This record gives sequence, C-alpha cells and structure tokens, in this order.
Amino acid sequence: MDAEDGPIARPRKGPLAPWLAQAAVLDALRQRAGDLPGAARRGAGRLGRAVAALMLPDVDDDGLSGSGGLSAMAWSRITFLEEPVCDGCGAGMADDHDTLSPGHRCLGCEAAPPAFDRARAAFVYDEHSRDLVLRLKHADRLDLVPTFTLWLRRAGVSLIEDCDALVPVPLHPARLLRRRFNQAAELARPLARASHRTYLADALQRVRDTGTQGGLSSRGRQRNVAAAFGVSRAGAMAVRGRRILLVDDVLTTGATAEACARALKQAGARSVDLLVLARVKSARALPR
Repeated sequence: MDAEDGPIARPRKGPLAPWLAQAAVLDALRQRAGDLPGAARRGAGRLGRAVAALMLPDVDDDGLSGSGGLSAMAWSRITFLEEPVCDGCGAGMADDHDTLSPGHRCLGCEAAPPAFDRARAAFVYDEHSRDLVLRLKHADRLDLVPTFTLWLRRAGVSLIEDCDALVPVPLHPARLLRRRFNQAAELARPLARASHRTYLADALQRVRDTGTQGGLSSRGRQRNVAAAFGVSRAGAMAVRGRRILLVDDVLTTGATAEACARALKQAGARSVDLLVLARVKSARALPR
C-alpha cells in the first residue's frame, strides 16, 4: 500500500511536512482513544506523543535535536498543550470537550474576543515549566532556542501555515540595552527561517517604556501597555494586507499581545494570530 493511502501519511514536501505528519499520527491515535475514560485517555495521549516521537524523531532540517538537554523527569513534568484547545486564546479544554468542532472558543473568548484572531501555546506556564522559560529570559540560555523552536513549530503548525510573516513582541530600546537580547525575537527569527516565512524584525516597536508587568492586575496590565506599541512607516508597508503571526515567550493576561495586535491591525494587517512558548493554564476570564 502506498504511504499516502494509509491513515497516517507523511507529507513528502514542504518545510512543515514533519510536523503535519506528527499531527496526523497524534490525531489518529486520539481517534482510537476517544471512547476511553478521562485518565486512560490522558495516558493514551502521552503514549501517542512517545510513539510519534519514535516514528518522527525530534530533528529538524538543520539536524537540531529537540531534547534541549532536559532530563526525563523534567520533560515528564511539562504539560504540553494539545487539541482540543480554545481557538481564541489557546487554553486547553476539559476532557469532556473532545468532540468539539475546530475553531471552538472558551466562554471568555466568546463573550469578549481578544484583539488577536487565534492563539496557540506549546505548553502550560506553571511551577514545572517556569524555570525553563526564565532561563531564556533572564539567564541568557540561548542554547535552548533550537528546542523551543521545534516546540513552537508543532504547537503552531496551522498558524504558521496560514501566515505571511512573523513579528516578535518588541522590547523598549532601554530594556533591550539592559537585557542585551529580545527573547521573543530569538524565538521568532529561527522559527521564520525554518518555516520559510518572512521575518519582520522592526515592523512593530515599543514606543513607551512600560516597565515590568509583574505584580499588576489584569486591568493594571492593560493600562500599563496602553499606547505602548506602534508600527513604523516602513513596518506599515510591510504588514499591510498580510497575515501576521505575533510571537512571544509567555501569555498571561494577554494585555501585551492584544496591544500589539491592535497596533498591527491599525497599520493595515489583514489578521494577527499569536504563538507563544507558554501560557497560563486558565482560560480568559469572563468580562465583569
């Protein structure tokens, strides 16, 4: 039987082919586990990821390994986000939502849609993954970028396939000088290169130094980033009429991502999707 006739076919061409194939492997395994109770289904999901990893090793076209030097224990504690997830904010949906149709949104996104069109995250930001993310952000662990790039490509395969260009969430120049690099840019640049998409490094700019968002409430974060982002004249020409994929490291309240999405859409972007390395576990809160 030809490989393309089977239920799990590996696409033969295209930069996203390995990740589309892995998605097909996992989808087929989920279908077979659909009638299992919740705990057994979660176990089947973990088994499915292991099987997919064996069938399609974590090595990209440049020969980069996806292990990132993580121990088996550290790897097992990371909660990777898989379908079903909310199409609007990327939050994981409950086990009893397995039969939801594609594009389903959580109650928070239904009641108050975010400024970005869709969102996906590679894993949950919690006590088990926080240190891993902060190693990149504050400890200059750029050696983790190849692994993170692979994870982002898997989580965002549909968003990457639909986009025209990738844009990182920018840092203010003063903070960039102190930190020496922008972690969002370090994620977006290799992701764009590996996916054969345009990378717009400077189209979106942080025009006001907002300071840290840590410790602020949701409304406080929204006020903190109000009018903090803008698009340069050259950037406006680059994003006009194009489908933009915004890239960042962490999604918490979504205030920063929404401010960026508004600025890009005001500059003429056709759509703005969001891809982050990690997001908090909870979905968007219902508006009060």
